[in-house]
Amino acid sequence: MSEIQLNDPQTLYRRWEEGQWSPFEVDLSVDREQWPAIDPDVREIIHFALSSLMVAEERITTKFTGLVAAYGSEEEATFLSTQQVDEARHMQFYARFRGEVIADPQAIAAHVEKARESVSDSFRHIFDEALVEAHEELVANPGDLAAKVRFVTLYHLVLESTLGLTSFKFITDYLGAEGLLPGFVEGYSKIHHDETRHIGYGI
Repeated sequence: MSEIQLNDPQTLYRRWEEGQWSPFEVDLSVDREQWPAIDPDVREIIHFALSSLMVAEERITTKFTGLVAAYGSEEEATFLSTQQVDEARHMQFYARFRGEVIADPQAIAAHVEKARESVSDSFRHIFDEALVEAHEELVANPGDLAAKVRFVTLYHLVLESTLGLTSFKFITDYLGAEGLLPGFVEGYSKIHHDETRHIGYGI
C-alpha cells in the first residue's frame, strides 16, 4: 500500500499537477477478451465490487461542492477543486469499463442507477444518507468548522481511507494473483494513487 504523506494544500496541488492521467487512455483490450470467459460466479463478485465503486464515486463527485466552498485559504480552495475533478475522472473510468468490457454502454446516470440496484442497504445508508446529510449541513454552514470536520472525517477518513483502501487491496490482490483484468487493475491503481493524496488532506 502506498505511504500517505502529510502535505499542505499547496504541495498536494503540485502533486496533482504531476500525476495527471486519462480514463480513456487505459488499455482495456485484454479485459474485453477475458470478461466473457471468467467464471460466472467470479464475474458476479467483480460486478458487485464495480457497482459499489461506481455508486461511491458518483456520490462523492456530486456531494463535494460544500467542502470546496468551506475553504480556509486560496491554496486549499485550489486543491479541493482538483479533488472534485479527480472524483469525476474516477466515475468516467468505471463507466467506461462497464460500457466497453461488460458491454453495457449507457449514459453515466444509467450506469449509476443500475449499479445502485446491486449494493446493500448499509452501503446506501452511508453514501445516500449519512454523506448527503453531512454535505447538506456543510453547504448550509460553510463557515462552521465542526460541520467541516464531520464531513472530512466521514468522506476522507471513513469512505476513502477505511473503505476505499481496504477494497483496493482485496480487489487488486485477487485480480493480480489470477491474472485477470489488467486494464481495470491499472486504472484502479491510478485511482488509488489519487485517493492517497485526498486522504493526506483529510488527515
